[in-house]
Amino acid sequence: MTTQTARSSQETIGVFEKYVIPNYGRYPICLVRGEGSHVWDAEGKRYLDLFPGWGCNILGYSPPKVVAAIQEQAAKLIHVPNTWYTEAQGDFAEFLSTRGFGQAFFCNSGAESIEGAIKLARLHAGEGRHKIISFEHSFHGRTFAALTATGQPKYHEGVGPLLAGFRYAPLNDLAAVEDLIDDETAAILVEPVQGEGGVNICTDAFLSGLRDLANAHNSLLIFDEVQTGMGRTGTWFGYQQSNVQPDIMTLAKGLAAGVAAGAFMATAEVAKSLKPGTHASTFGGNPLAMAAGLATGRTIEEDNLLENCQEMSQRFRGHFETLKAELPIIGELRIQGMMIGLDLTIPATPAVGKCMERGLLVNATHDTVLRLLPPINVSAEEVDEGCAIIADVLREMAEEI
Repeated sequence: MTTQTARSSQETIGVFEKYVIPNYGRYPICLVRGEGSHVWDAEGKRYLDLFPGWGCNILGYSPPKVVAAIQEQAAKLIHVPNTWYTEAQGDFAEFLSTRGFGQAFFCNSGAESIEGAIKLARLHAGEGRHKIISFEHSFHGRTFAALTATGQPKYHEGVGPLLAGFRYAPLNDLAAVEDLIDDETAAILVEPVQGEGGVNICTDAFLSGLRDLANAHNSLLIFDEVQTGMGRTGTWFGYQQSNVQPDIMTLAKGLAAGVAAGAFMATAEVAKSLKPGTHASTFGGNPLAMAAGLATGRTIEEDNLLENCQEMSQRFRGHFETLKAELPIIGELRIQGMMIGLDLTIPATPAVGKCMERGLLVNATHDTVLRLLPPINVSAEEVDEGCAIIADVLREMAEEI
């Protein structure tokens, strides 16, 4: 089935050029409809999307149970201030806590969840304990605390001075963290898997060591699970891969299957430091997003998508390990669940364009990493199709060297 609208992609681009601030690098395509792992442009071309919504569309496009929940909730209540109780927010908080831990604070994005987590950590630590340790190549968001925590200087250019108190260590280097931590350290902030940084995976020993260091210095351990949460790694949350529980965990992206939603979870003891008046989010926890989030969680559970994620992860691994043995331009393969990075010995961006020409959407990050964040309900046939296109593209690029 193809879909064509009265307006072409180029006509929509013309509207953007007049009225939208051009701060994004955009592909010259207007997407108009999506279903499952596929999306269609204004000209009716279909694409297999293995990077849907930059990881937000964890169930692909227009998942039926989420669509139905949104429609039902929109007819009841769309927004209610947080001065009132709502069933949807309480139910979703219970769902997250019983699959993970602690109590929830809801916001609208990953950056907001990081800002709130850092604020909570400093409130809990008390006066004089303000330092945050994060990691090189990390990415935590674009607002100022999140931006400062991001361990990539390119994101800091032109917007200084940044916030005081942030320190950066190499990932998986426990000795470096030990050198940085002191009595002024409020928290250690880490992504169990660095997504934008190139799909860099923390070792279990490293995360366990961070837990021990935080405990020894009476500091908090914060896991940024904006990408790894809601089943993307094959468990509900990334921390469950290592059995190292943080004190605070941030969530967003796949939290509500593409509807804007963010949250942080904190242990009951730490959560006590967020008293009335210390933090708020006007739209955070609105009934529409909460209904979408609860439907997302129930879909994952009812459709056994954690198991599917694990199985399809191994299917991707099999394809790419075979391809790596064939092509020297694949330097390293990094996979955890539906977080996949092929680190090439050449720039990865040209592969994105070549895949798009063949009807496949993927991403390049950190210069040389071809990155995939497929939906966790991706099918075996879609995995095979996508891997075949990537293989053809990388073989072509290898021949051009």
